[in-house]
Amino acid sequence: MGRVYNFSAGPAVLPEEVLREAAEEMLDYNGSGMSVMEMSHRSKPFQEIIDAAEVDIRGLMGIPDNYKVLFLQGGASTQFAMIPMNLMKNRVADYIVTGQFAKKACNEAKKYGKVNVIASSEDKTFSYIPDCSDLTVSEDADYVYICENNTIYGTKYKELPNTKGKPLVADVSSCFLSEPVEVSKYGLLYGGVQKNVGPAGMAIVIIREDLIREDVLPGTPSMLTYKIHADAKSLYNTPPAYSIYICGKVFKWLKRQGGLAAMKERNVRKAKILYDYLDESRLFKSSVNPKDRSLMNVTFVTGDAELDAKFVKEAKEAGLESLKGHRSVGGMRASIYNAMPIEGVEALAAFMKKFEEENL
Repeated sequence: MGRVYNFSAGPAVLPEEVLREAAEEMLDYNGSGMSVMEMSHRSKPFQEIIDAAEVDIRGLMGIPDNYKVLFLQGGASTQFAMIPMNLMKNRVADYIVTGQFAKKACNEAKKYGKVNVIASSEDKTFSYIPDCSDLTVSEDADYVYICENNTIYGTKYKELPNTKGKPLVADVSSCFLSEPVEVSKYGLLYGGVQKNVGPAGMAIVIIREDLIREDVLPGTPSMLTYKIHADAKSLYNTPPAYSIYICGKVFKWLKRQGGLAAMKERNVRKAKILYDYLDESRLFKSSVNPKDRSLMNVTFVTGDAELDAKFVKEAKEAGLESLKGHRSVGGMRASIYNAMPIEGVEALAAFMKKFEEENL
């Protein structure tokens, strides 16, 4: 079997060009006689890999000089604890809960201080983004937290919350590098890379320097202290070296595509194919409020669990992989990250039309 169109939410599709390059270098990276997997993280070739990766992501996102870029182990879920441990100076934080991952982060933060849920869309199964233009932000809150793109539900903030001057902390895992971003609007933004950037096992944290402090919560482990990683330039311990290497290749691929503005154009075009079809379909329905739709994760249902299962099964047989919705919501989900070619989205839309004709 050849390559399938992989709509998995993460670990997810990577650019074929990048995979081929990595395959060519698997046994001998750049004349070193060894794979990056085998290479000392203290070696000159690896130092060049991590330095180039940082330069490239800074260029792609326009990251200001007063922000550090950290390549950390543990994926996004480790950040649920690391953020309050490092940022909860007053032991108070405000969370906006728009999905399961925001809820998990919120529950984790409760272990370290007082957490106020200042807005939520749980009342309608997280199918929309609440109006965050004038929320009651707690006076003593250390930060306001959001999950910017909700992978499970297929929603995305189109406008960032008004945090009334408090630092905004955002989990951008599933929209990372999918469109231009104004980094200075955030105190900290981070993402697990396995959705839109690289292999599983790593998070990238972009943090404003004034939030990197020595006075973290008592008992915070060294490995969970931003300052230690920032001072060591992400080399305090053996880093997730191979993930950093692949992410570096993805950054170069993104630059060759024309950067984040070009990616946004492409992603809008891809998402429009599916949403336009869903809006006129008599069988399939979009699961979310139209104005809050994600460009990365398109969720939809037929309204009949058996028919949903039939669709997922037949789609898989047609080379359209991983379309089953998250176990907590059912239905279907097509994750159409940067590396998903437009042909894959067109193939999915064509298959959905055919399925509709056969099953109405």
